[in-house]
Amino acid sequence: MASPGSIGTVVSLLRYPVKSMMGEELNASALTERGVLGDRAYALLDPATGKVVSAKNPRRWGRMFDFHASFVSPPQPGAELPPVRIALPDGAVVTSDRDDVAMAASQVLGHHLKFVRSAPAKPSLEEYWPDIEGLAYRETVTDEPMPSETFFDASPLLILTTATIDALREAYPQGRFEPRRFRPNVIVGTTERGFVENGWVGRTLRLGDEVVLRVDKPCGRCVMTTLPQGDLPQDYGILRAAAKHNEANVGVYASVVRSGTVSRGDAVHLDEARALRADGMTG
Repeated sequence: MASPGSIGTVVSLLRYPVKSMMGEELNASALTERGVLGDRAYALLDPATGKVVSAKNPRRWGRMFDFHASFVSPPQPGAELPPVRIALPDGAVVTSDRDDVAMAASQVLGHHLKFVRSAPAKPSLEEYWPDIEGLAYRETVTDEPMPSETFFDASPLLILTTATIDALREAYPQGRFEPRRFRPNVIVGTTERGFVENGWVGRTLRLGDEVVLRVDKPCGRCVMTTLPQGDLPQDYGILRAAAKHNEANVGVYASVVRSGTVSRGDAVHLDEARALRADGMTG
């Protein structure tokens, strides 16, 4: 719950065990230097290109959001990650410790794919940029590098506030702005208004009694936010609103400076000082 001096509370905690698949909501989780324990631990890889499969290129991989992934048992710090259970679009379920998991995904997506448990040294993915004013590119597909030996797009944590969701709803009332469109790891409930995370960049966040984060940069958004998910319709207006009102940014990326456990309901504090790097230096 909120405490004196806090800016809000952790109202939701999420993990996505397989890159670009739907994930699972948690009551609590360990946060390590790799973010939420088990987040983006696995991925599909296209052997023809060597690239990580991502819904950022929906013309090829738009059905990734039809898969749901969850761990068969809770991951434990310091232990080998357990297999994941993957629900396929037709309702069938496979687990990642079976040899046919890649075949099952390949049949749905129409390409021969590998299911991988470790990232390449220099992973990359394809990203489609729709024709929306304010984006870095328009109506093209680019090759995007990812952090070395990970399946993250940038930093290992993505933080989003309820204030930002509310600001986007006000800007584009006909759009359905639900947090799941933006695939955050931590949702912070706050009574502040506007795109409050913009002011956190370069500063330190404390979650609960243990975890300390460095807020790295705003999260620039892509076509994934516009894709259908369950009962959410496809809507390019979602990304258009973010581009028009906040330079296409929704939420912020963060890195873990001090590991620990985070739970829903934990207080969130924003330190006034500039953030500390893991080596103790400011920057």
